Amino acid sequence: MKNILVVFTGGTIGSTVTAGTINTLSTTAFKLLQLFEQHDKGGEAIQFKSVSALQILSENLAPPVWPCLIKAIEAESPAQYDGIIVTHGTDTLAYTANALSFYFHLLPIPLLVVSSDYPLDDPRANGLENFSCAVDFIRQGQATGVFVPYRNQQQIMQVHQGTRLTCSLQLGGDFYSVQHKSAMRYEKQTFTLLDSKQVTRIKSKWDGELQAQFSAQVLMIKPYPGLNYDHLNLEGVKAVLHDLYHSGTACASTQWGEEHSLLSLLERCAQQGIKVYLAPAIKSVDAYESTRVLLEKGAIMLWNMSIEAAYVKLMLAYGNWTELSQIQAFLEADIAGEML
Repeated sequence: MKNILVVFTGGTIGSTVTAGTINTLSTTAFKLLQLFEQHDKGGEAIQFKSVSALQILSENLAPPVWPCLIKAIEAESPAQYDGIIVTHGTDTLAYTANALSFYFHLLPIPLLVVSSDYPLDDPRANGLENFSCAVDFIRQGQATGVFVPYRNQQQIMQVHQGTRLTCSLQLGGDFYSVQHKSAMRYEKQTFTLLDSKQVTRIKSKWDGELQAQFSAQVLMIKPYPGLNYDHLNLEGVKAVLHDLYHSGTACASTQWGEEHSLLSLLERCAQQGIKVYLAPAIKSVDAYESTRVLLEKGAIMLWNMSIEAAYVKLMLAYGNWTELSQIQAFLEADIAGEML
């Protein structure tokens, strides 16, 4: 018999529709377990221990939620279970998957984060399938670490490594791993390995202790034509993470005004002792001139990881240490397979 800890947090998978409004309902969480028991196709018996850590829609999530969730998991002594399943909403799924991946990077059992694109009563919902996949993942002892099973509409179930999952595509509910390279495919209760590197524990050169402390002083900025850096308030900010266009670039030209160039922000931040980080970008021999200029002016590239992973990793780094050498050592190490 497998013992599985199920941690409920709300989200669509824990919601119902009333008078046209979708909202969380405490009884819906346990409906998931009932549905699973009704539809389980057999295999090794399962004993569930369930706890309700939170009951929120994930769009209402803020970083202080993560220490609360981590505390709820640790309070149950995870080592006594064969695996852990955390239910979660889809809007901030990628960020929580990263937070759990980094913090629990040495967890000796699998932890899976499960969501649903529609409330469970909706026939289109994939929540039960995602949950069943998570249970089979634990039953079969596929791997240790944090993973996210998710079936896009009209597609085969994919299992994503937590630090490789990106946010859902716009105007849809589909999820993909970075570069569309998921760890596994799941079909007819069978897992097919797609990328062995994502399920092999990486021995990190970083060996420091990690606390569940996520800094609230990291500002993330998204680039777009016309972004005016003069409008940004840097009060209380210790680090800036600047998202990049798909080619690993951002505006480094003052042709249309200094206020539209990232160079102006780099200068302001340098004067205030604020580090500016860039992501995502693949490290290669060739790079655009704009990118080279930004790096020459002091920007720090977080190479080969998603923007979601970079953001959460920065919050952990600045939440755990004040010495820049310690922060940089953590950022440069592959903690949970986040680096391609």
